[in-house]
Amino acid sequence: MSANGVDLVQLGLKHVGEKYHLGAAVPKDNANWTGPWDCAEFASWIVFQVSGVLYGCSNDSGNPATADAFTGFWDRDAAHLGHIIPIEEAGRTPGAAVLRRPPPGGIGHVVLSDGMGGTVEAHSSADGVVQLKLAGRRWDMGILVPAITYQPLDPVTVPSPPTKIYRLAIPPMSGPVVQQIQTGLKQKGFDPGAIDGTFGPHTQAAVAALQISLGLTPDGEVGPLTAKALGLTL
Repeated sequence: MSANGVDLVQLGLKHVGEKYHLGAAVPKDNANWTGPWDCAEFASWIVFQVSGVLYGCSNDSGNPATADAFTGFWDRDAAHLGHIIPIEEAGRTPGAAVLRRPPPGGIGHVVLSDGMGGTVEAHSSADGVVQLKLAGRRWDMGILVPAITYQPLDPVTVPSPPTKIYRLAIPPMSGPVVQQIQTGLKQKGFDPGAIDGTFGPHTQAAVAALQISLGLTPDGEVGPLTAKALGLTL
């Protein structure tokens, strides 16, 4: 029988509660691995364990024991090897990946959909591997991996974030809120570069460093949780 999306979810659920470590190296061919994980290593390990195929790795034809998974490689493979789908379609499809692209020089986030609007994911050092919701979070795309067979369930709604998410973008995001973010970062000892109200790469790096220090998902984006850590309300 071919590998299917439900198999991905079921395997992921067996690892809920295990530890997260940014940059963890996971041998994709070790069926007994129990962490630590980061988000891309977790998703790529599950895909390999279920299908025997590397995906989202530096070299998808390389040695599964040493292949490095990264959200940027998931983005690359989605464009060239996979099938990109809307977020709400991914939300109703067990095993579909949902990706937040990494900014230049930064880190994104990738999760697996449970098909009912929820996720199983290696989330952060504070939370480890958890089940969460897709709703209210910023995503760029859903992804179907070619080696996997998927069967969508009933339609789900995936509401957008209730507030603006501040991040590295083109054109750059700017304004008084960005200046407040930069000031908050500076006060907490994370240098955002010039406090000029423009969300550039120095601000992104400072946000990611703050998130790592607090055990948050280190994507370099300022949503409600990171804003709260800075003493701000978006």
